[in-house]
Amino acid sequence: MRQAKPPRYQGKISSWKDEQGFGFIAQNGGGPSVFFHIKAFTERGIRPAAGDLVTYELSVNEKGQPRAERVALVPDRRVPVRDSSGAGSASSLIAFGFLAVLAVAVVLGRLPLPVLGLYAVASLVAFIAYGVDKSAARNGRWRTKESTLHMLGLCGGWPGALLAQRVYRHKSKKRKFQVVFWFTVLVNCAVLGWTVLPADVRRSALAIIG
Repeated sequence: MRQAKPPRYQGKISSWKDEQGFGFIAQNGGGPSVFFHIKAFTERGIRPAAGDLVTYELSVNEKGQPRAERVALVPDRRVPVRDSSGAGSASSLIAFGFLAVLAVAVVLGRLPLPVLGLYAVASLVAFIAYGVDKSAARNGRWRTKESTLHMLGLCGGWPGALLAQRVYRHKSKKRKFQVVFWFTVLVNCAVLGWTVLPADVRRSALAIIG
């Protein structure tokens, strides 16, 4: 005898925290909001968002609270989420443009080669760190501290961090994080700019400041 399929319910995503990878569904007909994790989302290549209409199977957790499983968008909502703001392209342009400027400076003898290597290695480490943190957010694992991500950017990894924010769609919409992130970028660029100034110019600047 074939086992009957669990009933499916319909509702609307009332809230979604993309950084943490979970949200809540408002049930059609009322009732308590239903929690669901990104691992319960059946779509591939599409991220859920607040306002999406979904169907789901209903279960309960160990505390008896409702939890959604096998969450799927209703057919007319299966449209991939795209970034139409142009911010992603700008991020790539800034990151690659900065590294290109460093490469030209090395060729012209204005910067030693190890400086370019430092930025390249730090950017790679930052890119990987963002990817690991995004994966941890999706799967409920231990997260990387934001202070660690900022420190990587401050130490020269900000081009890789900027690319990671676009590729992984991670931390790019968190306003407080972005404010601190761009501050670290400015500080890093200011320090780099100071080091490439001729010694006599630095002495003159210090004399004026003093």
